[in-house]
Amino acid sequence: MSKQYVSTVNELIAGSVGGAAQVLVGQPLDTIKTRAQIAPSALSSPMDILTQTIRREGFFALYKGMASPLIGIAGVNSLLFASYAASKRIVSPFPQLSLPQISLAGAMAGAANAVLASPVEMFKVRMQGQYGAATDKRLRDIAREMWKEWGFKQGIMRGYWVTVAREVPAYAGYAIFVAFEFSKRQFQSLYGQQVPVWALLASGSTGGIAYWLSCYPLDVIKSRIQLHPSPPISRPWTYINSELRSIVAEAGILGLFRGLTPSRGIPAAASTFAAFELTRGEPELCIFRWTFADILSPLLDFLKEQTGI
Repeated sequence: MSKQYVSTVNELIAGSVGGAAQVLVGQPLDTIKTRAQIAPSALSSPMDILTQTIRREGFFALYKGMASPLIGIAGVNSLLFASYAASKRIVSPFPQLSLPQISLAGAMAGAANAVLASPVEMFKVRMQGQYGAATDKRLRDIAREMWKEWGFKQGIMRGYWVTVAREVPAYAGYAIFVAFEFSKRQFQSLYGQQVPVWALLASGSTGGIAYWLSCYPLDVIKSRIQLHPSPPISRPWTYINSELRSIVAEAGILGLFRGLTPSRGIPAAASTFAAFELTRGEPELCIFRWTFADILSPLLDFLKEQTGI
């Protein structure tokens, strides 16, 4: 078995574990973020969204839409980290890349990642855009409806090009991989190659902050496009620009940053990168690290109810 094959499998396993950690830690904040992006004017602030969501729908409504990323996150993050590892090997044959080289590899990984991230996030957004009414649909119903009414391109892959536009800069210059690698290398200069877990968490947090600061307006545009009752019919640049103008007309420039405050970036990215790095270092232990999910039986019951599986 070649060393490169083992390395790729290791990246896939670690990416899956990191993705699961990201969903479980970040979903409540992500629900608040998405609802802030698409909220009616009656919900004026993230705190208002939080209190009204819990009051009207219960605490576990904060995990609404979790089924789609939890089911798909293994594929999404495995593709992301494996693409990143492959891109680094394409960019340079040497293991220690410069930050500009990491930026290029990150952009390549982001473009690849959009293929799976777009449909996973589309289903998540459409679940989160339901507010506890009797007509709310389960994930399988939404998936069936999107496929039946709009097909693959305009239904399942709705928002793909704006996802690409978000992912490339987010994973490239001064964004998540560059910020994470820079922070981790600073800690390695102090602690050696095996840095403490808290240092991995801090480095991941830095990456999460850089991610959202580099692409947040595009995420707002993506959420609104994916929630529209019908797909855009014009070219990608045209409908992205049209949605941007619509948001600015409704709420001004600040409308492009609605929901940024409760963004899940810091805790989710911290847990993702820490879980990835720890599992990649010892892949045989990943199943033991994953046993914490067994403790979350109420969440898993809620997940089953939402999917209808």
